[in-house]
Amino acid sequence: MTLIKSISGIRGTIGGRAGDTLNPLDIVKFTSAYATLIRKTTKVTSNKIVVGRDARISGEMVKNVVCGTLMGMGFDVVNIGLASTPTTEIAVTMEGACGGIILTASHNPRMWNALKLLNEKGEFLNKEEGNEVLRIAEAEDFEYADVDHLGKYIEDNSYDQKHIDMVLGLKLVDVEAVKKANFRVALDTVNSVGGVILPKLLEQMGVKTVTTLFGEPTGDFQHNPEPLEKNLLDIKALMQKGEHDIAFVVDPDVDRLALFCEDGTMYGEEYTLVTVADYILQHTPGNTVSNLSSTRALRDVTVKHGGEYFASAVGEVNVVTKMKEVGAVIGGEGNGGVIYPEAHCGRDALVGIALILTYLAKKGCKTSELRATYPPYQIAKNRIDLTPEMSIPTILAKVKELYKNEKINDIDGVKIDFPDKWVHLRGSNTEPIIRVYSEAATMEAADALGKEIMDVVYSMK
Repeated sequence: MTLIKSISGIRGTIGGRAGDTLNPLDIVKFTSAYATLIRKTTKVTSNKIVVGRDARISGEMVKNVVCGTLMGMGFDVVNIGLASTPTTEIAVTMEGACGGIILTASHNPRMWNALKLLNEKGEFLNKEEGNEVLRIAEAEDFEYADVDHLGKYIEDNSYDQKHIDMVLGLKLVDVEAVKKANFRVALDTVNSVGGVILPKLLEQMGVKTVTTLFGEPTGDFQHNPEPLEKNLLDIKALMQKGEHDIAFVVDPDVDRLALFCEDGTMYGEEYTLVTVADYILQHTPGNTVSNLSSTRALRDVTVKHGGEYFASAVGEVNVVTKMKEVGAVIGGEGNGGVIYPEAHCGRDALVGIALILTYLAKKGCKTSELRATYPPYQIAKNRIDLTPEMSIPTILAKVKELYKNEKINDIDGVKIDFPDKWVHLRGSNTEPIIRVYSEAATMEAADALGKEIMDVVYSMK
């Protein structure tokens, strides 16, 4: 059984029996529940819902089911075709739509797909809204439109350019500076929508030398699509030839951004947000936000520029909520997710690329030299596999008590902040495990800290 229902949407592998996997029957039920919630809660009168999808092999089938269901619920569908997650998010507000559905399983392998659900602001549903969608779907508490009130179907393929125009129009994006820098850029777009939109962005920024790996949007991913170094051997080998200044790597829906330096070393996806924040804070002083499992380097950079750093629970909707609460000028997640409210409140690799190229152009330095200006932290990622008798709340409560003399944050699991390192334990929403993330000055120290906490958990009676 791979069907995973959560407040952020529904995802699973394609095929199989209803209720077990992502199949047309469950797609219809979940889409109907979402449409029912939107009908009850939206303050927008347009009656439109935007649908965009990544290039997954199953995307055409899922799109047809979703669009037909929305029309059956009486909504007009604006299908923007192959589109990144941030493109779909901005299309919702530009259309004045009631909401949007993004058909993407993010970094999951090719056999997966998912429905990500947006409100009228082009932002993910909050916990209460997500839970209501789950309730409606479980109860099948929805009603379809009669023949005189079926929705219309509209195709609009203009949103890639509208997205690019929005990015290039940002005050801190300097197209002329980037043109003059004559950057040589490499891309790995993992056979999805990044291969459609990113070359256009770079061309319009005046980047003349662009080498794209896996640019054909076939959905047949040629490597594991999560942008981690172990999955990126081809782009690493290309950069080691010394013929490019920087490489940008995205996941299939283009909301995560990883970088490689000119010498083939990975920049570190945790430092994508740190670098963008460093540039933003030099021109727009203010606060920053990232989730509890993200690098401490963002806090260090924020304090250096006179701002205040805040941590949120893990998850984009939680980061955005905290950013609005504290008036953050930049925020995001350590997985390469940049959220710049001046553009929109969603992770956006296009925004990250444009700002990083501008910053590099203005500094006139190599990518590796820029990376060397930031604190050298390393994050280790471990997990505790739970047995039936192990209780996540009990374990977390005991860990919190054992380390009560340290700085503790318990808004999402338990994070223990030591003076020169930290460790974060949180239960998974989808697996019987506790994730253990730890950060220190070296990978060895970070891993040792994580293992130390794991040993404490295993020794509990």
